[in-house]
Amino acid sequence: MLCSNLRSAVPHLLSRRLVGTATSRTAAVKRPEILSVSLAFEDPSAFRVKSLGELLRALGVFRLCSFPVLVNNCGKLMTAARTILGRRGFSLLLRPTVYAQFVAGENEMEISQSMGKISLLGLRPMLAVPIEEDLGESIGEKRYDDNMAAMLECVRMSHSNAWSKDPMMQLKITALLSPELCVKLTTLIAQQPYDLSLLVRAMDGEMVTFPGLEEKEAAHFLCGLQRLNKIAEASVNKVRVLVDAEYTYMNPALTLVTMALMKKFNKDGAWIWNTYQCYLKESGSLLLEALHLSQAEGFCLGVKLVRGAYMDKERKLAEKECRVDPIHPSWEETNKSYNGCLDVMLEAIAQKPDRYRIIVATHNEESVRRAAKRMEELGIEKDGGSVCFGQLLGMCDHVSLTLAKEGYPVYKSVPYGSVDDTLPYLVRRAQENRTVLQGIRKERDLLRQELRHRMRRSMRGGSE
Repeated sequence: MLCSNLRSAVPHLLSRRLVGTATSRTAAVKRPEILSVSLAFEDPSAFRVKSLGELLRALGVFRLCSFPVLVNNCGKLMTAARTILGRRGFSLLLRPTVYAQFVAGENEMEISQSMGKISLLGLRPMLAVPIEEDLGESIGEKRYDDNMAAMLECVRMSHSNAWSKDPMMQLKITALLSPELCVKLTTLIAQQPYDLSLLVRAMDGEMVTFPGLEEKEAAHFLCGLQRLNKIAEASVNKVRVLVDAEYTYMNPALTLVTMALMKKFNKDGAWIWNTYQCYLKESGSLLLEALHLSQAEGFCLGVKLVRGAYMDKERKLAEKECRVDPIHPSWEETNKSYNGCLDVMLEAIAQKPDRYRIIVATHNEESVRRAAKRMEELGIEKDGGSVCFGQLLGMCDHVSLTLAKEGYPVYKSVPYGSVDDTLPYLVRRAQENRTVLQGIRKERDLLRQELRHRMRRSMRGGSE
């Protein structure tokens, strides 16, 4: 159960973790230096696999993204451009530029071409249907069923094409279950925790009673759970489904549902994963709680570890509601949180590699290097399957390609869909990753170096 006695165990687990960390660090100081990991993300040759057009496009898009005023107002600017140019004109403008940089394509042929190219680079695609909702955007059961069909198609594409070993995909629960219900469930389970078995029984089609929900809400919850169950049934033993975290006012409900899916489908392997946002002050305790719950309930735990992507809205909402800001006060504190959670998971994996898995989903070079070093310290194999890395399509390629070259499994989060369908995604990613987008000077410099290398080679009349 996600219950009070479990939450009361978290401080004990945290204190035990801190003691264990201190001990392990002391031991690390005493033993001789054995590290051979030396990941250098400085080599422009990582971009030699890109075409000239791809280099120029990336340079142009990254140049635009370096202007804060453009990134901060991209939603308004795109809306204005669409009004002026019309739907067709706007699509013609975006398709070869921003869309082509960050989106795989609209139909299966375009997606397959993009995925094949990613695979040739030694990277693994992780398809993402860019559908989610927030409060006030509920769309009705028919649309939720359509979203389920789109996600089942994503499972099929991920599994049926020889793009990569061990395919993964991303999923947002609010594409299948209304945000309003998730918010209500978050309030309810804080007062009267739900047993995971109740949700599992509902997934199996049993007519159960959900405490605190009205009849219509309970019916919708039952439909949502059965939609998720169909996706999990289609993906188990084929495709790993990574459930994204969203906003703090609904995350407890999303975690409840995800843990129920894990209880049902993760008995012999981590097929359903949950996401932990390390910019949240509670991220460490939430991860420890998940580890404890997986042990108590006997399921495997898959973790997607991110820094987070909803910072501005979370802070504004906390200020509006006179609540304590849930976000760490500084980038440095977020880094400590991320690295601490990373250490916890890697140590768990070192002890039971068949029960725990993690994707180190970050563009931060320091965290990537730290993960690689800790893997070697703890004896975790690069290609053992328990640890992989992830970055967004179109960003941080110098990190992705270097990791792949060194033999680490690397996934690219790959959204797909029409310009209209992916526009909200593109706007959110630009705004949520503004600090990353505005800090990609190094990637731009490496792209320029590669471009100059090609120009010099061309002027000399041949290859080196």
